[in-house]
Amino acid sequence: MQRSVDRILTTHVGSLPRSPVLTDLLIRQERDEAIDMQLLARETQDAVAEVVRRQIEAGVDIINDGEQPRGGFQTYVPQRMKGFGGASSRPFPIDYRAFPAFAKAMANRFPRRSKVRDAPQAVAEVRYEDLSAAEQECALFEAASAAHAGKYVERFMTAASPGIIATTMLNAHYDSHENYVLALAREMKKEYELIVARGYVLQLDAPDLAMERVVLFQDKPLSEFLAVVELHVAAINVALENIPRDRVRLHCCWGNWEGPHVHDVPMREILPLLYRARMGGLSLEFANPRHQHEYAALREHRLPDEMVLLPGVLDSTINYVEHPEVVANRICEAVAAVGDRTRVIASTDCGFGTFAGYEYVASDVVWAKLAAATEGARIASKRLWGQGC
Repeated sequence: MQRSVDRILTTHVGSLPRSPVLTDLLIRQERDEAIDMQLLARETQDAVAEVVRRQIEAGVDIINDGEQPRGGFQTYVPQRMKGFGGASSRPFPIDYRAFPAFAKAMANRFPRRSKVRDAPQAVAEVRYEDLSAAEQECALFEAASAAHAGKYVERFMTAASPGIIATTMLNAHYDSHENYVLALAREMKKEYELIVARGYVLQLDAPDLAMERVVLFQDKPLSEFLAVVELHVAAINVALENIPRDRVRLHCCWGNWEGPHVHDVPMREILPLLYRARMGGLSLEFANPRHQHEYAALREHRLPDEMVLLPGVLDSTINYVEHPEVVANRICEAVAAVGDRTRVIASTDCGFGTFAGYEYVASDVVWAKLAAATEGARIASKRLWGQGC
């Protein structure tokens, strides 16, 4: 994994906007509706090439495929693995119960989107027997990025963590949550190892390590949730046992929605547990109004020397384009908390296309935001390697 050796590097969390045509096809495919598979293949290939090109234009250093082939960052798993069927009954976050007017506005805002609350559940032993879809996604990204060789610093590919799979595609087969999560870890390690073997940095998306406090565990004591976080981190380590730490970055967040978030678990409660994961980079929210203050947790629980911080310097749920000076200020605050400019890579709070049909930020604004991050990183680099923050 690259570090910011002589300037602040930039990246993002993973998902990027999809075209209306691709969005429609992915949603229909997920619902088992008849679609033109050749059209889907063409649209996916074109979309990957387009998001790679737009990242290069925006000046992003560490790029990916924007998760264009997937309908959702974790709900793609049942399409690749056996053992899933029926529908889960995933609860809504506390925000939806505590703020009913907000819940109604959200329902009106996203009337048609990829499955989340009714995703398939585990109805049999989960098995990852066919890696062809993962291989094809890697191949599409390879072809698209090859056209821009020398214009990026590094490439990454995202994959869902065992914990977020287990808390989205709920368990209707295993005798315990622990056995289900560990089974997922053993199977998903095949995809993780494939991604790294293809030369990409692996990003594990694990919002469960914070978000599930207000979803599946909203009515449980904090101690029970923290025990689940500990279990999910242990499952991650099982899945990563054959992958070098410096080829993995972990993304954790509190849920990618523009809502109150007043019940979010404080970062200081989970940070020591996150550090136990076998990773070289940690991606966390710091740009949105609810978590901007949490650098204090990093000063209390110092980032381990072997880890890089990927702080969110762009809010992924609002259409304001952050001023580059604001981005620079946020980067400098992150560097001050870490104590090492080389171990900070500017990123986003979360993805811009978490699910098909669920994009808070307009596509043209997304690219303006990423360009602002590039300029902000340039300003911060001048301060950090020159006049100082």
